[in-house]
Amino acid sequence: PAAAERITQTVEITKHVVDIEEKGVKLRLTIVDTPGFGDAVNNTECWKPVADYIDQQFEQYFRDESGLNRKNIQDNRVHCCIYFISPFGHGLRPLDVEFMRALHQRVNIVPVLAKADTLTPTEVERMKNKIREEIDHYGIRIYQFPECDSDEDEEFKLQDQALKESIPFAVIGSNTVVEAKGRRIRGRLYPWGIVEVENPSHCDFVKLRTMLVRTHMQDLKDVTRETHYENYR
Repeated sequence: PAAAERITQTVEITKHVVDIEEKGVKLRLTIVDTPGFGDAVNNTECWKPVADYIDQQFEQYFRDESGLNRKNIQDNRVHCCIYFISPFGHGLRPLDVEFMRALHQRVNIVPVLAKADTLTPTEVERMKNKIREEIDHYGIRIYQFPECDSDEDEEFKLQDQALKESIPFAVIGSNTVVEAKGRRIRGRLYPWGIVEVENPSHCDFVKLRTMLVRTHMQDLKDVTRETHYENYR
């Protein structure tokens, strides 16, 4: 954007609703995007529209809950905030710290390292460690994975441990499908090869997806109801 546009850049709130099916269970997933976040020259309190949106959903749910037609309440509360961290800095920017601290009592924050294909595997690990240290240092409360029950099978426990150790998830995005060894895959084509979005040895996208729609979806909803919504009320 031109300089004048960047000074007045505002944060938009856009919603996308998708229906997905997971092992026969239908799920309506609402993704709320915030284009423009952090893009202005002056980003003072640019997290406020996001905080206001979360609060508005709590307020609407509270009103519906207090109304007469309580059976058919639509739950539009925000159960998870995927917060993208730039790979081009040295850890968290002041804006990242300000945003997460402003929102960590309102929503489950899952930090994600964006554009991980711009870093080498060693750099990714170094960056993850730095981000984890800074989250700790600044007292940011990100989403905490619950402890596994003792009767869970070993495979689930190992998977759960792998998810915990992956925070912040290093992800790669792509809007294109490319051909690789006779397979059509979502990825990015570079002169030196192809980066596959859904290849666990290339990035953590599959782990993030598994966590959000398979293993921890119910817990994200429970923590929202029992902690964040109660804080709001």
